[in-house]
Amino acid sequence: MNFIITATLKAVKQIYNEEIAESLINIQETRKEFEGQVTIVVFPITKISKKSPEETATAIGEYLVKNVAEVTAFNVVKGFLNLSIADSYWLNLFNNELLSDDFGKIKANGKKVMVEYSSPNTNKPLHLGHVRNNLLGYAVAELLKADGYEVFKVNLVNDRGIHICKSMLAWQKWGNEETPESSGLKGDHLVGKYYVIFDKEYKKEIEALVAQGQTEDEAKKNAPLIKEAQQMLLAWEAGDEEVINLWKKMNRWVYDGFAVTYKNLGVDFDQYYYESYTYLLGKDTVEEGLEKGVFFKKEDGSVWIDLTADGLDQKLVLRADGTSVYITQDLGTAQMKYDDFDMDQSIYVVGNEQDYHFKVLFLILEKLGKSWAKGLHHLSYGMVDLPSGKMKSREGTVVDADDLIAEMINTAKEKTEALGKINDFSDEEKEELYYNIGLGALKYFLLKVEPKKRLLFDPAESIDFQGNTGPFIQYTHARIKSLLAKANFKSNVILSVVEGLEPTELEMIMLLAKYPEELTNAAKAYSPAFLANYLYEVAKLFNKFYHEVPPIVKEENKTLKQHRLNICKVTADVLKAGTAILGINVPERM
Repeated sequence: MNFIITATLKAVKQIYNEEIAESLINIQETRKEFEGQVTIVVFPITKISKKSPEETATAIGEYLVKNVAEVTAFNVVKGFLNLSIADSYWLNLFNNELLSDDFGKIKANGKKVMVEYSSPNTNKPLHLGHVRNNLLGYAVAELLKADGYEVFKVNLVNDRGIHICKSMLAWQKWGNEETPESSGLKGDHLVGKYYVIFDKEYKKEIEALVAQGQTEDEAKKNAPLIKEAQQMLLAWEAGDEEVINLWKKMNRWVYDGFAVTYKNLGVDFDQYYYESYTYLLGKDTVEEGLEKGVFFKKEDGSVWIDLTADGLDQKLVLRADGTSVYITQDLGTAQMKYDDFDMDQSIYVVGNEQDYHFKVLFLILEKLGKSWAKGLHHLSYGMVDLPSGKMKSREGTVVDADDLIAEMINTAKEKTEALGKINDFSDEEKEELYYNIGLGALKYFLLKVEPKKRLLFDPAESIDFQGNTGPFIQYTHARIKSLLAKANFKSNVILSVVEGLEPTELEMIMLLAKYPEELTNAAKAYSPAFLANYLYEVAKLFNKFYHEVPPIVKEENKTLKQHRLNICKVTADVLKAGTAILGINVPERM
């Protein structure tokens, strides 16, 4: 709508003999209860006009109707000037831009961004919280890619520490050389099984020590199992060959298991980092901070930073014995990632329980004078809850990602078979459809909610072929593809002459034209929810359009038929491209 901005600037100059900044011209889409498609908010202009908002809007409206061919009428509602734009403008926009092969493809901006997500522990399988993390991280990465960035997807795996040693020790004691092959379990499930066994046996030891008179805190520290696990961690850090070999073997099981889950979720990574390497990083950064006076050393030799002036607290960055704390390695890892990729932005997709940690991390890096620190962003997200009793996990505590995926596919199968519309599908086609619907439902339900919000996920509710769901959007796409096939649609035919537009035709063109803007807005906000809900509006409006215009396939006016088929084609393209960014596959038929 640049021509409206340009014309409004001319109108102000002509009517009031004043030049105003382009930033004062505020254009919005006209609210549905008023006539018109474009609204100019004239309140900022009244400072120049020295007239009431109504008088100012009327004067500008009269000028635009007289001098701009595309503006056919106007009406004024208080300080809002509503403009009616000629059908010919929208048709030209549709034919020249929306039907172009380049529509929705944003040019490269030359900037690089890293998105770090997943970051699992190698002592247990991925769970529901990881599912939201992975889907959010993947979608944000794809959004940024669509908005013209060069994107690097990174996974920092937490593959060391006491929690890993717990699984290792339990397998040593009670595993009887069990393997994924001998047990029939995915490797991550097998390792998770021994983490649970450790926890149960550890609790038994605590109870026994408490019964002997120790406090619970004393018992937790003195239980033989935890002491053995701590010794194993020390042996790992000392490079003990037997411990290292066991660690490598069990981690390989886990990585193989994760790979299956990642594939089923449809997420991928360009680079893996491992905490077993990065935990050694950061000490050079601490030395640098001491030299610059950013950090200070206490009498016991520990190193700290004082952030009280910034409304935070004092933060330990290196223990008195010279060993790292969590933030030490994060400082080093941040530097390493920048050295590796030289990116303009780095986004950490991590739950909101780590909000304070990232506030401190980014502030420290800024104080250290890291030029790239301003480009760091914590994409904080809320937890996911399930309705009580909806699903039980393997361990009875958190919902396993693989169980959830299987549940979604099974629910999709039940609901699809109940509709009875896929009798002519082969078994292979049916399985693919159940997968696409189940995963589409899961992804859409989790991504349509703003990341910061905690959400309640109901698997059955998410698989609904009506309403704001993934399957509704998938079904709309399949319906369009079926319609285009019946009409023997030729995609290379562009006709520029149509006598007038039906109201829903105009609405469709206006909504579809917003796709590139919606992509950019979603990317800027790091919010796939913007795009998800836009795609729902497109699907919803298309179904209205489909029911309100006369049957397209039977339309005798060839020009009108082709034009409406073109609208169908662009709608399908937008739904397919947009859902692909969210990681959702849209079937050709359902």
